[in-house]
Amino acid sequence: MKNGVNDPPISLSDEQWRKKLTPEQYAVLRRKGTEQPFSGKLLHNKYQGVYVCAACGQTLFSSDAKYDSKSGWPSFSDVISQGAVTLIPDSYQGMTFSEVVCKNCGGHLGHVFDDDTVPTTGKSYCINSAALEFKTEPKKTKKI
Repeated sequence: MKNGVNDPPISLSDEQWRKKLTPEQYAVLRRKGTEQPFSGKLLHNKYQGVYVCAACGQTLFSSDAKYDSKSGWPSFSDVISQGAVTLIPDSYQGMTFSEVVCKNCGGHLGHVFDDDTVPTTGKSYCINSAALEFKTEPKKTKKI
């Protein structure tokens, strides 16, 4: 167990992570960094699909749960599946929230906050674009 998280199924050495990820992805996913607000490539993405972990490809969020929280980071009302992430209690200057970590590789994704303005869940998952990749949904064909 490391930082309150069970050892994830995917475990690479620091050198392997550095080779696999861009410098920005490495800083966020492996060093718990945060990208500058309003700078992420997926902040304004409006396409239908799923958001996956940039480190391991684990499916994390659906575009159906994405909304504009005006926080500066892609925000989601819920994860695609409760087993996709681990939440670790965290706090900063009197605020309490949880760190969101990919359950598959242990990568830092962002934080989740209680938010009364999110009607469906009351939660706001503020996630770094650098921690995500977007996969469009395949076009659905109608059977005749």
